[in-house]
Amino acid sequence: MMDNKVYIYTDGACSGNPGKGGWGVILKFRGHTKELSGYDPDTTNNRMELMGAIKGLQALKKPCDVVLITDSRYVQQGINEWVNGWIARGWKTASNQPVKNVELWKLLVAERDRHTSIDWQWVKGHAGHPENERADELATSAVKNEKGLSDE
Repeated sequence: MMDNKVYIYTDGACSGNPGKGGWGVILKFRGHTKELSGYDPDTTNNRMELMGAIKGLQALKKPCDVVLITDSRYVQQGINEWVNGWIARGWKTASNQPVKNVELWKLLVAERDRHTSIDWQWVKGHAGHPENERADELATSAVKNEKGLSDE
């Protein structure tokens, strides 16, 4: 049986935190691979981790069954455990503080809701996972070159 899932591997990087940042994405579907990356001159590591997930999901032109693999607990736990509570509290944390990076979380929720299903998986970063290592290379290269593979 043919696997109809799209696999998205994401990573973010920052030189200084805050500082120059980049994100990297690998999309895989039925033997096809596409790589994306982007750059932000003034950002944080968490923002770049979120951007990787957002840009990977936005790259899909129609609703899909997705497996999204990230080395960011912030992204994986945020979308699986925290975001619904934030929404219920009007984008406030459990301690009634404004959610950081709220505009990016809203974009990620919109992408989550657009797709048929998303299995949010975490992998340990810098541990030899080939696609995670490549996503990291894309993100760090975007920072170093101050541009990404998908820059307009």
